[in-house]
Parts: sequence; C-alpha cells; structure tokens
Amino acid sequence: MDINALKDFHLIAASGGIGAASRASGKPKATLSRRLTDLEEALGVRLIERGGHKLQITEAGERLLSRTLGAIRDIEEAVESAREDAINPSGWLRIAAPLLFSQLALGRLLADFRRRYPHIRVDVIAENRMSDLVDEHFDVAIRVNPQENSALVGRRFAKDRLVLVAAPALKMPVGDAQHAPEIPAIVMSSFTEGELWTVHHGQRRFMPQPVMRLSSLLTVRDAVLAGAGAAMLPHSIVSREVENGELVCWGETDTLTELWVLHTSRRLQSPKVKAFVEFICAQYPAGWFTL
Repeated sequence: MDINALKDFHLIAASGGIGAASRASGKPKATLSRRLTDLEEALGVRLIERGGHKLQITEAGERLLSRTLGAIRDIEEAVESAREDAINPSGWLRIAAPLLFSQLALGRLLADFRRRYPHIRVDVIAENRMSDLVDEHFDVAIRVNPQENSALVGRRFAKDRLVLVAAPALKMPVGDAQHAPEIPAIVMSSFTEGELWTVHHGQRRFMPQPVMRLSSLLTVRDAVLAGAGAAMLPHSIVSREVENGELVCWGETDTLTELWVLHTSRRLQSPKVKAFVEFICAQYPAGWFTL
C-alpha cells in the first residue's frame, strides 16, 4: 500500500472533498484523484462515492479511516522526529577507544563535543582489545593502525611518530647503520627479543637491552623520566618533556602511528555518528596528534 495515497485519502476526508483538499494542501486535484483511485484499486473497494455535491465516504472508507488515523499520526510524528534528529542529533553514542588515547585526550574532546551537541550523551569503553562494533553495539570505534575490514569504514583523523628518548643523564652511545650499540631499555610487554631500534632514516641503530617490561606507555615514560633507561615512545606524550629539557630525543623513526575513527559501513550514517566523525576529524587540522 502506498502510504502517500493513504495520507491523501485522510486529507480528502478531513477537507470534505478533493477540491477542498487541493486548496488546503496545494496539491493538484488530478494528483489527489489519482492517488485515491490507486488506493481503491489496491484495496479492491470503493472508499468515496463520486458525483454528489457532498462528500460521501463509504462504510469501507469509514473503517479504513478509523483504523489508520492513529497510525498515520504516528508515522508523521516519527518522520518529523527523524528530521529533527538530523538537525539536532540526539541519543546515546557508544564509543570503543584505546586506553592511551582515552587517558590523554578523549575526556577533553568529549566535553567540547557535548557543548556542541548537548542532546547527545556519550558512553565510552576504554580498553586495548579489538571490540566488535556490531555484536557489542558500538556506534563508533577509535583504533590505532586498524587492519582493513570490509564491514567498517571511517577516516584517519590524526597521526603520530615514534621517537627514541632518554633522560639527559643517560649518554647516547655512538651508533650508525652498521654498528648497533647496546642501550638499557624500558620496553612494552610486546617487545620482541633481538629487535633493533632504528632512527634517522636508518642511519642509526641501537640494540635495546630490556631492564623493564611494562604494559603502559605512560608508565614507560615515567620510568624514562626517572632515568631508568631509554625508550621508544609516541612523540605526542613526550614532546613537552623534550621541549623543557627533561628528556633528550635520540632520533625519530619512519614508522607512523595512525588514529582512525571507524563505524559500520551502512549506506547512511546516523546523525550522531556523522556529527562525531566530523567533529573529531576537525580537531587535528594539521593531521598530527598533539596534546
């Protein structure tokens, strides 16, 4: 059944005729008449008796009106609500995000996001495992260097670079592309034995000798600040310490860390998802992740 034809039948009945309905709505009489005929043919019954000076609704027409009036109002209200939601996005936005990004930046960003979109409420799950957006009912996910996934689409909103840093008291040994001196190193739990740290486009190499294995990059940074060893860390979390002299940068790598905001690959994004994607991408216009 054509919902527009049903709505026009209600309009004709409420207005007292096709001509009055045309004047009230601005719709051509021919369009209203055709839709009424189409509806009658689809149902196989006559809804309005033609020819009289006064509108005569048939018994079948009266039953249809009485049983669909509430449904038509519900549909019109739902459509209006959807349009309003597109203008003023609302509802709960459920986000999966990595722990470090959540600790460093997400709280501040979401406070700004809520000021712009006060009708959107936010639920964030911060952990480093790979969440399933569909099964776990997430609207969006923020991921670091995500693998290609046909079920997800999104945009890169920032990037970062790894740098080799140490406290000033730890002197940098002489190293080059052929010789890799050993250095006391603070590494993450995922560190692989025998791994070399290469900086300056491969011109300098170092052989890290782990003195600590830690599971948090912020904990690694604090240990480096305390002079426990050198570490390979994202530039974003040590840039201030390097700038004020608390840490010394021994070189940067060619490896980029990319931050992406992802959502399911539906043809139409919900207004709240679209608002968040556009918002977070606008926060880093230069493309680099900074605090």
